[in-house]
Amino acid sequence: MKPLKFIAIIPARYASTRFPAKPLALLGGKPVIERVYEQVKGVVERVVVATDDERIEQAVKAFGGECVMTSTEHRSGTDRCWEAYCKQGEQYDVVINVQGDEPFIAHSQLRAIMACFDSEQTDIATLVKPFTEADGLAALENPNSPKVVLDAASRAIYFSRSVIPYLRGVEREQWLREHTFYKHIGMYAFRTNVLREVTSLPAGELEKAESLEQLRWLENGYKIGVGISDVETVGIDTSEDLERAEEFLKMQNL
Repeated sequence: MKPLKFIAIIPARYASTRFPAKPLALLGGKPVIERVYEQVKGVVERVVVATDDERIEQAVKAFGGECVMTSTEHRSGTDRCWEAYCKQGEQYDVVINVQGDEPFIAHSQLRAIMACFDSEQTDIATLVKPFTEADGLAALENPNSPKVVLDAASRAIYFSRSVIPYLRGVEREQWLREHTFYKHIGMYAFRTNVLREVTSLPAGELEKAESLEQLRWLENGYKIGVGISDVETVGIDTSEDLERAEEFLKMQNL
């Protein structure tokens, strides 16, 4: 079977509500977006930043990266990815949508999400990380950390901000000892035709209820393959996260 061609697209907005100019914030002397780009480039041959701001475009070009300007009107990174894909000029089988605020994304995570497409049934792929007992019950119950239930073929059955599954007859304090729960890691990859299709779907009822975009895809019958990772990374949503990322960077000697 002919090898699949992958392209990674990194959506990067300037006007983040919680952390404006986040892609240009310095982490270990380099812009966050450069850190993300370097990590992805180590695995995926073609990497493109999709932005709506000339300052980000200039920064990407300054470190030798490739950038595509996109509309300021997009409602999600998925929509921005599709516009960037259409503008970049070549044909690929799979588009990997990499979060622009994940400077420590691991090579193993990228390979895991790419491996999901070894199955022809995979339309979309994403990642999860098992919760551990050390994480504690508060981390498991945190609604800002969505949980995922998988089927026997490692495909997503459902995503929820609630703890799923519910362990009947087991004290909550024992749940992490009795069952493996999966935390969702928000990176996605799409077969190119599927990316085109999902950008035109209206929001579904489950998505509206949980405020999770991926539920729209499940509601419409798309098969979401799931790669499992044990890697802990530090995403950057706030200036406080950037401080933690600096400490993490020192620990990793990067």
